[in-house]
Amino acid sequence: MIPSYVNLDNKYVYKISIRKFAVSVACLPLFSFIFCVLWCLLFNFEESTSTHCHVANYLPSISAAIGSFQPQKFVWQTSICLHFLPRLLVARLYFQFYEETIRLNRRRIARVAVFLNVIENFALMGLTLWTSSMAEYEVHKFCFISFIITSDVYMILSYVVNKNFKKFSEINELDRISLKCKKYLMITNIISICIASLFFLRHNQYCRPMDYTLFAFFEYIVVLTNIGYHLTVYWDFHGRSIVFDWGKGFYTTHQ
Repeated sequence: MIPSYVNLDNKYVYKISIRKFAVSVACLPLFSFIFCVLWCLLFNFEESTSTHCHVANYLPSISAAIGSFQPQKFVWQTSICLHFLPRLLVARLYFQFYEETIRLNRRRIARVAVFLNVIENFALMGLTLWTSSMAEYEVHKFCFISFIITSDVYMILSYVVNKNFKKFSEINELDRISLKCKKYLMITNIISICIASLFFLRHNQYCRPMDYTLFAFFEYIVVLTNIGYHLTVYWDFHGRSIVFDWGKGFYTTHQ
């Protein structure tokens, strides 16, 4: 569906498929992340891969890739700032969606999931604007930990809510695809966080070659699976569009 403007009672309305909206929002952090890593490897390899114990390392950590060099820092911060409000809009759409589709006695869990999604977005904004430099490290660390915790708990609750608490027992093929993707992305994300943490601790304790490279690699998987999980909105809102109306605000409607 092509985004369109419609004149209703002299009020201009902008209408866009939620699928297109979701893909556009997800592409901002995805492509900026890929750009930052590749630019570091091509033009800032030595500086971005150096460690405190000077062992062989072949990948920059995410903190180095997005926050230590230009133009990477500018590109990443711009993309996260641009996608911040659209992500909050998606959280609002999920809140409305859950109010319509989740059983009344389970809506509290759905609301907690949406709340965690909002906190995750604020934490991502925080760790982006306050980098891992010495002067900002404590704020960056707090936002990073908050992001990891809220994003993983959100994934778990969102999966449980969509799988078990809907009013309607029928699950169509797109629901099955969404749930399957949520499940595997969530599991991969959690496992990758555990493995990345293990290699980070091993690196700090033993300074073995390749430990920091493997830490960075599993960090990348954490980022990519997080983006992928949020992209499952593509199936959750199949056949729906977002309508922006100057009189009514925004709401969803079937195409």
